[in-house]
This record gives sequence, C-alpha cells and structure tokens, in this order.
Amino acid sequence: MKFLRNALLALMLASAFTGCSKDDDNKPASKSHKVIFKATASTGSNISVAVYAYDANQTTATSLTGTTWTSPEITVPAGTVMATAAVSASGANASSSLKVQIYVDGELKKEGTSTGQILSASVSYGF
Repeated sequence: MKFLRNALLALMLASAFTGCSKDDDNKPASKSHKVIFKATASTGSNISVAVYAYDANQTTATSLTGTTWTSPEITVPAGTVMATAAVSASGANASSSLKVQIYVDGELKKEGTSTGQILSASVSYGF
C-alpha cells in the first residue's frame, strides 16, 4: 500500500512538470522567491506523505501524522520555472477533504483539493 501511494505521488509530481499552463510565455523567475507549501485535511483525516519540489529539486516528507502539514520555507533561486507539491492522506469518511496550497513571498498563489477516503491532492505554480 505504501509503495502504491508513493508511486502515485511520484506520478502526480511528474505530471505537474509536463502539464499545460495558462501562460504560454512561461519565463523563469528573474529573482529568488520564498516558497512555503501547506496541506490541510478535514477532521479525523491523517496526512501521511508530502512531496514538494522546485524544478528538479525534490523533497519527500514521510511518516507524517495529523490534519495539517507545512513545509520549511524554501528560497528558490532566480531562474526557477516551477514549484509543485503532492500530498497523500487517509480520510475519515467519503466526505473528507484535503487542500494543498503554495505560498510565494507570503501570498497564496495556487490551491489543489481532493475529497473521499483516499485523499491525494497536488498543486503547481509556474513563475
């Protein structure tokens, strides 16, 4: 089960890098940015794994517990193209929810959600 969950997170993360963007003219960031990833699950749920990255620099947080998780603040260098995160959790019931957010320089930029008993949400942001 754990292998399957990790494989799913890796697949979600990979797809975020190859996904389409609203902006056809994606240019790398011209300056560094402070990035924080946050996840919040509904009451009774349990966050277990988080994978977050900027460009090819990936970090995996495992053995997580609880309904909230926040990454350390990351300074992404100038030239960074994409920041992305995928989080997995177990829901208490079919109406459970999971929300994953990306904050850049203190401002919420993007949000992804999931509902159900098996929760897997991802989000990506292009600079």
